[in-house]
Amino acid sequence: MSRVCELTGKGPITGNNVSHAHNKTKRRYLPNLCKVTLQSEGLGRSFKFRISAHALRSVDHVGGLDAFLMKAKDEQLSSAALKVKKEVLRSATA
Repeated sequence: MSRVCELTGKGPITGNNVSHAHNKTKRRYLPNLCKVTLQSEGLGRSFKFRISAHALRSVDHVGGLDAFLMKAKDEQLSSAALKVKKEVLRSATA
């Protein structure tokens, strides 16, 4: 399982540990991923995602999963999130 947020695409980045003697060693900064169940108002169902804590706050700020998916770019979303977005689009137009 990769360490990538399913809604924002945020993943690990690299940097340096810097000691007091200013020695630099490589390290990875990992995103704060959480397994959450989000409710879709338009579909009346819940979906499980592995998203970052920042994305969870963004979903709450925008007004729910459906509103977040409508604003999100398709390149950032995982395949599971894209399927949910297409279902929401179909239910909104029908």
